[in-house]
Amino acid sequence: MTMILSGDNGVTFPNSTVQASAGQILQVVNIAKTDTFSTSSTSMVDITGFSLLITPKFTTSKILILINVNIGPAQSNFATVNLVRNGTNIAQPTTSSTYAATMNSYPGDAGGIAQIQYALNWLDSPATTSSVTYKLQMLTTGGTAWVNARPIAQNGTTVSGITAMEIAA
Repeated sequence: MTMILSGDNGVTFPNSTVQASAGQILQVVNIAKTDTFSTSSTSMVDITGFSLLITPKFTTSKILILINVNIGPAQSNFATVNLVRNGTNIAQPTTSSTYAATMNSYPGDAGGIAQIQYALNWLDSPATTSSVTYKLQMLTTGGTAWVNARPIAQNGTTVSGITAMEIAA
C-alpha cells in the first residue's frame, strides 16, 4: 500500500483521494469594487459588481471571507449590508432587530457627508465542492446610500473588496 506525503498537496491515499494538511490555504479568490453603487431601496438589493465565486476542493474546507466596504448612508439614515452565500444571509447576529444584519452604517452627526469604512472577517463552512457565490446586498432606511462614495456630491471615491480563502480543515 502506497501513501504519498507532499508539503504542497497534503496526503494522497491508495484510492487516489487527496486530503490537504489542516490549516493549509488551498486557494484565494478576490474581487475589488472600484466603481460606485447607490440605492434608495428599503429592501435588500445586490451591490452590482460585488460578488465572487469559489469552488471548494473539499467538503470539509472552511472559507475565510475578508470584507472591506466603504458605505455612505444618507443623513440620519442607516445603510444595512448583508453577506450572502448562494442566496442565504450569513454572518448574522443571534438577536433579531429591525436592522439586524452583517453590517450597519449610520453617519450620526456627520450631516450625510460621511463615508465609513467597514471590515469583517467571517469563517464559513459551506460543506460542498460545488461552486459557491458570496456577495453583498444593501438597503437604506431613507435617502440614497452609496458604496465607495459620499452621500453628498459623491466625491472622495474609494475602493472596496472581498477576499475568499479556502482553508483545509
